[in-house]
Amino acid sequence: MGLGTVVVNFSVNNNNTFSQTPLLHRFPHFSFMATHFNVSQTQQFAPIGNHDLLIVGPGVLGRLVAHQWRQQEYPGCQVFGQTITTHHHEELLQMGITPSLNWTKSLHKFPYVIFCAPPYQSSDYLGDIRQAALCWNGEGSFLYTSSSAPYDCNDNGLCDEDTPVVPIGRSPRTDVLLKAENIVLETGGSVVRLSGLYKEGKGAHAYFLEKGIVESRPDHVLNLIHYEDAAFLSVAILKKQFRGRIFLGCDNHPLSRQEIMDLVNKSGKFDKKFDKFTGTDDPLGKRLNNSKTRQEIGWEPKYSSFAHFIENL
Repeated sequence: MGLGTVVVNFSVNNNNTFSQTPLLHRFPHFSFMATHFNVSQTQQFAPIGNHDLLIVGPGVLGRLVAHQWRQQEYPGCQVFGQTITTHHHEELLQMGITPSLNWTKSLHKFPYVIFCAPPYQSSDYLGDIRQAALCWNGEGSFLYTSSSAPYDCNDNGLCDEDTPVVPIGRSPRTDVLLKAENIVLETGGSVVRLSGLYKEGKGAHAYFLEKGIVESRPDHVLNLIHYEDAAFLSVAILKKQFRGRIFLGCDNHPLSRQEIMDLVNKSGKFDKKFDKFTGTDDPLGKRLNNSKTRQEIGWEPKYSSFAHFIENL
């Protein structure tokens, strides 16, 4: 704990608002930190409102969701962020997100919960999903941002929302995703399976560019969705208050690895140049189409394709 920090024990009154010990008055010049929510001395807390949102894993995607939710959809609502470390709590506070390190199921239940955390950051991912479900009050929406990886296709074939998924037991990567989805669906929540997320300095193209030479086959087809578009789609699904549904997020413009990096190299907008792919026998990909999701949600991406994104850099 840093110098000049006092831990304050917060409790919750019957009206679901915070109260705190008299330490605040005894140490007015110190920075106060809640044991369940890291908050500044000047923050005011209201009861959990009808549009308040809990984001589990407020990283790149989660922060974009928070911005859209708070700035565009429900100004004045409260947004909370569940994290596994305190490393970015100051950043989150500056963005209007109240961060929590410890699970708060005993203190709060929220009408809207979105789980954006990836499996690799947790030692008990399915346990975290269950904890998130316990934080949902059953109103509004509970949404899990999964991956399109479970769709059972590896020959560059066509896939949509109704394509079968791989069976449990084939791959540890897809097993954890499908088990997480099942927990969410069983509690009445919904799932959006997102294709490859990207922005200017993050995503498949950035990884390939950094490596220069990649030991993967160039004709493997990838599916993409910009982080902003994934956030807008997630917010649109949350607002619809679905129960037990699965949706798909992609830009409907699948590209091979080689096509992606050709666009990057030809753009002249990046400092580096990609060299080559050298793989010949690794699996192929899939070609995703989410027209059904678009029609039901009423959503269209800001970046209609990776080429469109590159043009607008």
